[in-house]
Amino acid sequence: MINGGSDAHLAVTAARAGASVVQDLYGSRLARYDKSAGDFATEADLAAEQAIVDVLRAARPDDAVTGEESGRSGAADAHRRWLVDPLCGTLNYAVRTMLVGVNVALREGDRVTAAATADPFSGEVFWTDGAAARLRSPDGTDERLTPHAGSALVDVNLDPPFPGAPGFQAVRLLADPGFAERFRPRVISSTLAVAWVAAGRRAAYVTDGDLRDSVHFAAGIALCRAAGCTVTGLRGEPVLTGADGLVAAADAQTHAALLALVKKQASGGS
Repeated sequence: MINGGSDAHLAVTAARAGASVVQDLYGSRLARYDKSAGDFATEADLAAEQAIVDVLRAARPDDAVTGEESGRSGAADAHRRWLVDPLCGTLNYAVRTMLVGVNVALREGDRVTAAATADPFSGEVFWTDGAAARLRSPDGTDERLTPHAGSALVDVNLDPPFPGAPGFQAVRLLADPGFAERFRPRVISSTLAVAWVAAGRRAAYVTDGDLRDSVHFAAGIALCRAAGCTVTGLRGEPVLTGADGLVAAADAQTHAALLALVKKQASGGS
């Protein structure tokens, strides 16, 4: 049970507030707001972010916030900064596919100390206080998240841009015979899948890109770490130390196998 005044409780409350908006607006005709490179936001993204920020501001008015849609607010060098991704899987949502997540994370200094990922349609919330990771069911009960690689399902981010190319390209990873021998790819195009690694519903998650202070990935990475997953960048370096992506795996063996496949790409497949 999380303390009602804790940062973890606030992360859960804020994520649920955003998820409620996402669920309420699902299926309605929503205006789209173009961003860049084919990316866009909908009215639901904006409204969910506002609901989340309202909860955070009411409880922690002195904290800084970075929202995917509204950008950075508060002191640039703030020790406490909330990272908000109000609707991860916007394209899924826009075409009425119920595979989205609502991410809220608190970074204190260089550590994420509280985080929550809410599934608006299942009613589940994956959350951590930085020490343990748990799943809150719609009935309010909590259970500890237990990673498990038995499914062999690996979710891979195939959304552009691809900053790691040509050294790493996710589609080449999927085409590698070594990948097919051991794993089965999945692509849900939402970082909800990162939370699923912590919960044992995926064996691993792989992406490239710069994830420092990422509103998309901070919550999922914190969940995986607290659940006991093996989490690094694409080359095995500490995650969030550079622009080098993420391999979050349920166990060390799965992680090592994926790192070897990534290394094989970087060496030209030899």
